Amino acid sequence: MKKIITLVALFVVVVSSAQTQFEQGMGKAFGLWKEGKNTEASALFERIAAAEKTSYLPNYYVALINTTSAFSEKDKTKIDLLLTKAQDALDIELIKDQNNAELYALQALIYTGYVVADPMTNGMKYSAKVMEAYAKGKAIDPNNPRIVFGEADYALGGAKWTGVDTKPLCAQVDKAVELFATFKPATPFSPKWGLDRALETQKNCKK
Repeated sequence: MKKIITLVALFVVVVSSAQTQFEQGMGKAFGLWKEGKNTEASALFERIAAAEKTSYLPNYYVALINTTSAFSEKDKTKIDLLLTKAQDALDIELIKDQNNAELYALQALIYTGYVVADPMTNGMKYSAKVMEAYAKGKAIDPNNPRIVFGEADYALGGAKWTGVDTKPLCAQVDKAVELFATFKPATPFSPKWGLDRALETQKNCKK
């Protein structure tokens, strides 16, 4: 009996230690990202992903960091490398789980990265894929603020070319802002980004 108790205690210590290592690693990676050290943060998230197979979050952040980096990059070769890296990381998690709305919100963002990088070449190729990814995410979680906002924001971006009525899209942005206010991340490291951009778009809607 004593041996069993010792083994159970040891197991608890090992599990606690593993969780602490994961949490410490994630915290450090977020710190690097906040400091603008995107390459280092991405590399650390990759290492965490290699060690922690059960959480989608490390690969998710590899994908998110590289996608957001692509939006501020001018060199098309570098943009392609960043978005390819993002897609590779996201694919690992999409293979494991097709029922996570956050993954589809990020997939849509990766496709948007290609459109923004070269609208003439990629607009027709990726626009339908962007909306398809949002539709998949919405089917899973219709109240995910990143899905609701992302879909409206992308459509608003194209409205000046298509001439569609922006009022329903701006109403969707308003809804997204409300959803951000009540959204509760599943864990301290779960996605919670997007409100700043939604508020900015909401202001533009009211101009």
